[in-house]
Amino acid sequence: MKKLIILAIIAILTGVIFWIGIFAWRNFRGSRPAFLEPNQNITDLIPSPSESPSSQPENTLPAENATNMPLKLPDGFRISIFAKNLPGARVMALDTLGNMWLSRPNANVVTLLEIQDGKVVSQNDTLVGLNHPHGLAFDPDQPLLLFIGEEDKITKVPLYTEGEYEKIADLPAGGGHSTRTLLFGPDKRLYVSSGSSCNVCVEKDPRRAAIYSLNRDGTDFREFASGLRNSVFMTINPRTEEIWATEMGRDFLGDNLPPDEINVIREGKKYGWPYCYGKQIHDANFDPSGSRFDFCKTTEPSLIDIPAHSAPLGLAFLKNSEWPADYRDNLLVAYHGSWNRSVPTGYKIVRHKFDEQGNYSGVEDFATGWLARGNALGRPVDILENPDGKIYISDDKAGVIYLVEWIGG
Repeated sequence: MKKLIILAIIAILTGVIFWIGIFAWRNFRGSRPAFLEPNQNITDLIPSPSESPSSQPENTLPAENATNMPLKLPDGFRISIFAKNLPGARVMALDTLGNMWLSRPNANVVTLLEIQDGKVVSQNDTLVGLNHPHGLAFDPDQPLLLFIGEEDKITKVPLYTEGEYEKIADLPAGGGHSTRTLLFGPDKRLYVSSGSSCNVCVEKDPRRAAIYSLNRDGTDFREFASGLRNSVFMTINPRTEEIWATEMGRDFLGDNLPPDEINVIREGKKYGWPYCYGKQIHDANFDPSGSRFDFCKTTEPSLIDIPAHSAPLGLAFLKNSEWPADYRDNLLVAYHGSWNRSVPTGYKIVRHKFDEQGNYSGVEDFATGWLARGNALGRPVDILENPDGKIYISDDKAGVIYLVEWIGG
């Protein structure tokens, strides 16, 4: 009898180990690019043929991509490394003095990059002691008052003074998604996105998997839209003045489901998670009884579906009149890259095209080359256009900020 029990335990353990192995093979065999260190430093692969390292500040590098390698852009564009030694670089914001503020959640700091004549002359971790800071937004009426989305709260702080942090709102902490993203709308209300606490579940806290809005003093904190699993970045469409957001779908439905999304965020709308995804598709895996099938038909469908697990993050509408005319009002989106797809996808900047009437007209790659031979040189995060029409792209894996310029051709 004792031997039978031991054999049964061994059989059960063998079955569990086998099941875990199958699960890991199906879901994680393509995770190497996301988690392993790059096999090369991208700042070494985009050298400057015209300037020596000694002529530049330690943390900057002109690094013009004169050879079109390793990153590839359309003809007429140039990419360079604007700043380096910034591990975990995430959200960028430019102040009215022309300097850049950069959130680095894993270091619990916001870094100030002082810019003169288009180059970084110094960088310092100016705002410290924060709790996983991510979202950054400047007050529309007080341009040197910075709002910071920390994991558990929203704080504000006056810059270039001895002013202290002031908490204006509490946010839910813990769980799977810790980034809190901020955006001021045309109505001058502050919008905050908080991701879900899980891969897929029914949240107990309505502030999770939702976008809320509030006054700048923290009052009138109310739900704006819900059913958004993880809308990590938001922007304003200059044509319509509506909020657009990227959305990461759930995991473990295979390589091709569900799609990631770009959504137009409208007040009072429900976007489906956890019961639905994409264009009102019912998630039978989470709701096998089908009790929420009809509910899905009442939710807001995605505007644009993106290949599953691409992990779309930063997005920016292009306003630069110096770029070719067909780029005007197009949308650039950073695909951070997959971690649980058998064949990795993403790791690039994608151009979503719109015609003169604002109708969607297609998609094409804009910047590629971060993913090569099963290794990722970097993972693009945020996209920011400066007043001169140049584009900054942050990279939290390579710890750099890129600069993209149109030089003609």
